[in-house]
Amino acid sequence: MITRRAAARLAAGSALTAAFTFGSRPGWAADKVVKVGVDLSLTGADAEDADLVLDGIKLAFEGANQGNAVPGYTFELMVLDDGTATAGQYDPAQGATNARKMVSDPAVVAALGPQMSGVGKAMTPILSEGDLATITPSSTNPDITNPKFAAQFDPGGKPIYFRTVTTDAFQGPNMANFMAEKLGIKNVYVLDDSGAYGVGLADAYQKQVDAKGVKVLGRDRLDPKASDYTAILTKVKALSPAAIYYGGVAQAGVKLAKQAYDAMPSVIKAGGDGVYGASFLSGAGFPAANGWYATIASPHLTGGDEKAEQWVKTFTQRYGKAPVDYSITAYDGALVIIDAVKRVAASGKPVTRAAVRDAIQTAKVPTIQGVVSFDKFGDLADRTVSVFQIQENKAGKMDDVTAQYKYIGVAPQS
Repeated sequence: MITRRAAARLAAGSALTAAFTFGSRPGWAADKVVKVGVDLSLTGADAEDADLVLDGIKLAFEGANQGNAVPGYTFELMVLDDGTATAGQYDPAQGATNARKMVSDPAVVAALGPQMSGVGKAMTPILSEGDLATITPSSTNPDITNPKFAAQFDPGGKPIYFRTVTTDAFQGPNMANFMAEKLGIKNVYVLDDSGAYGVGLADAYQKQVDAKGVKVLGRDRLDPKASDYTAILTKVKALSPAAIYYGGVAQAGVKLAKQAYDAMPSVIKAGGDGVYGASFLSGAGFPAANGWYATIASPHLTGGDEKAEQWVKTFTQRYGKAPVDYSITAYDGALVIIDAVKRVAASGKPVTRAAVRDAIQTAKVPTIQGVVSFDKFGDLADRTVSVFQIQENKAGKMDDVTAQYKYIGVAPQS
């Protein structure tokens, strides 16, 4: 039997596309088909989290089709994998290839993803030229939606990169505020993984932590493909830091966690949403992962919020595993696309990419995280950053995010 992840990888590695049609209401085969592209990092270090994001997306479109959310229309997903075995994680070049596949199919009227900002930077110019809007549930690099870089990322002239999370312009600085104000650190060493997300997050963190009067002892860049960070960590240890902050994702992050635990077990360790997730837990393991602080660029909803409680139960029953918060931001992004298609169809206009893009731009959609709306550049109006700490729960599964990440609270905003 071929698993869902294996099917997605096979699709991404060939000329084929993984397409999913959900629902079985009477007469659905006669409906007009609306395709939604999905780009996630289903291969490599972040695959576990990508699966949970994909499940959130699937749950939304299953509900839409079964509930006849847009009369006369059926949604299909074109699922593409931007992870490659060569990269060992996300691969921007593969993301660009996936963007071209989406744009070349006239039935694709909107997209969801990517997870990673490095892929977002590669995909966005292609999507812009194709007038194809996408909603990312987790990509946080602010440059992609910054009007200063519109010529690079928005050559088509209209914003097409929307987010159901805030950006690293808030995630990095707000964590700096938390560590300075709540943890009381006096100095810190900053590391990143050389990717667009990791560098941008670490830059934003470093600028704000310096402004808070915390001494930055140094900054280094990790090679995500390297296996040994001993030389860097030996240098860091000699400086006796109160904390280290890591901007990056799981490929380098899990090796850093293991080796930093061996070198400096008592030093405070923290990062962004790249160290929040099942991939980080299973890759680093315990005791190495224990104690790490992490942020997500959205409100925390999977830990008992009343609006999310029933959804979490439904998700867990459907997929046999607990969701992460970015499963919810992905689900909410899907709700925005469903709403956009519904409004365009109800207006009597053809459901085209341009019409759906315009409808997304003006969205005010009630979702699990609240009413989702975007500014004129595509960024989410809500700027909430949530803080967690990994605290080993031996009663829970090692890679269960809900069990192992303790919610600390909302990070102080700058």
